Amino acid sequence: MADRHRMPTHHPRIFGTRHMVASANYLAAQTAFEILEAGGNAIDAGVGAGIALGVLQCEYVHFGGVAPIMIHLAETGQTVSISGLGPWPKLASAAWFREHQGGRILSNIKRCVIPAAPDSWITALERYGTMSFGEVAAAAIRFGREGFGAQSISAEIMGESVASISQWPQNAAIYLPNGKPPAAGQRFFQTDLANSIQYMADQEKSARGDRAAGLNAARDAFYRGDIARKIVAYHKANDGWIREDDLAEFHVDVETPLAVRFGDITVHGCRPWCQGPVLLQTLRILDGIDLAAMGHNTPAYIHTLIEALKLAFADRHAYYGDPKFVDVPMEALLSDAYTAGRRARIDPARAWPEMPPAGTPAELGLVPRDLPAAVPDKAYAEPEPDTSFVCVIDRHGNAFSATPSDGALNTPVIPGTGIAPSSRGMQSWTDPAHPACLAPGKRPRLTPSPAIARRDGKWTMPFGTPGNDVQPQAMLQVFLNMAVFGMPPQEAIEQPRFASSSFPGSSDPHTYTPRRMSLERRFTDETAEALGRLGHDVNWWREWEWKAGCVCAVVKNHETGMLEGGADVRRPGGVRGW
Repeated sequence: MADRHRMPTHHPRIFGTRHMVASANYLAAQTAFEILEAGGNAIDAGVGAGIALGVLQCEYVHFGGVAPIMIHLAETGQTVSISGLGPWPKLASAAWFREHQGGRILSNIKRCVIPAAPDSWITALERYGTMSFGEVAAAAIRFGREGFGAQSISAEIMGESVASISQWPQNAAIYLPNGKPPAAGQRFFQTDLANSIQYMADQEKSARGDRAAGLNAARDAFYRGDIARKIVAYHKANDGWIREDDLAEFHVDVETPLAVRFGDITVHGCRPWCQGPVLLQTLRILDGIDLAAMGHNTPAYIHTLIEALKLAFADRHAYYGDPKFVDVPMEALLSDAYTAGRRARIDPARAWPEMPPAGTPAELGLVPRDLPAAVPDKAYAEPEPDTSFVCVIDRHGNAFSATPSDGALNTPVIPGTGIAPSSRGMQSWTDPAHPACLAPGKRPRLTPSPAIARRDGKWTMPFGTPGNDVQPQAMLQVFLNMAVFGMPPQEAIEQPRFASSSFPGSSDPHTYTPRRMSLERRFTDETAEALGRLGHDVNWWREWEWKAGCVCAVVKNHETGMLEGGADVRRPGGVRGW
């Protein structure tokens, strides 16, 4: 009898009737929920949570980093994305990295790109929100000034990053209080950062005019005011590249995202200035395969997903880059004919021994051109941790999905501001043949990539995760757990996870380890052995590995009006709603 009532998930299923938020940090979820309760919409709540994440999770998110956003507007049915990604400064040079760092983009001031998150948050508020910057940023300011309890994952990551943090005394003063990383549960402060955000709110409040004028004043405080002057002065004094005009002229892009069909579901993903199309390409490949017949998480199923992902990652390596600089053939990459050809390359009995070949220019209708090389590495290297996530659905049915990123442990904080300009330059290449090779004014190819899925007449779901190159892989697995196997969000999120590394990684040094894949230890030895026989090099993660992502989702059931949220237990996520 007792077993009948055993809770099937570690985190309970949470339902709501009005509004709901899920985030990779429980305090950020609480922040968004309080804004919803105060009458704000999904955009107000998501922006408030996103700003809070830059204070609460400084090890892999920062207020001066990136913040790609996707929004679905219930009234119009429109879905939009906000890039939230800054370009390289005008003084940047790929040749400098080739001449001085052997082609690497190492952890120093030279890899800073223009901070995009502040403009991303304010643009979302300006176009689609209802509240002021000061109102939605109030919780972040409070957390920074009054302190919050450091999480065990924060202590682990900061403990592993002491050497990097110690490069800059101003970083060490914040992130190594009393000379060492904060312990789990220790009160942690971000006073300078809170004061900088307060300065923006104060400028907004003192502006003359309407709400839009106030938001513009908050933006100018960062990109043209005291904060901008301090960023530029520090860069000039320390051989950095960011200058006044780089900041003053910057604005994020608002655009229509890509969309693909998987059965009766439309999945929206960001364009190829990030890796968002990897998920879309993989879904297109898998849509022609009977995944349900294989059985959930069987060796055949895992093998098929990994091989489909590898095909999409091969195209990412060959073609994805900033569309303002590179002609990315997205229409062809997502076409029926091309997708069928890629699907045919999956051998159910054997894994590709390396990253599969990318599509050829002839297959994609392109002028012949050389594709970038992919040279295997002798050893695997873990990518730097980064990124968080928040998603919201409000009482109107609006959906918000955002993946803010760029921690402050590997890039210099501007003294007195608490702000670390984005280190996202680490996701560029210095090889001129690569579509993501850096250039002045060009955006790095970003890993953070929020998504929104909509099942015809049935439900809407904003979803996403941190995890570097694991992001599209974790999102794919959770999505299929729901779409193919009918799991509710929390159960879908808590299933054991796997990921491939058989392609050049996004972050410097772009490690490429053919055949390598990771399995959480909850899989059986028999599953690992079967995958090994198929040609995969299986490596074990912990049973619940935070490097496997932190997927969060909120689902609005259009037939019943009910909401249900899910948050990953692999990190300190949370769901709030009613």
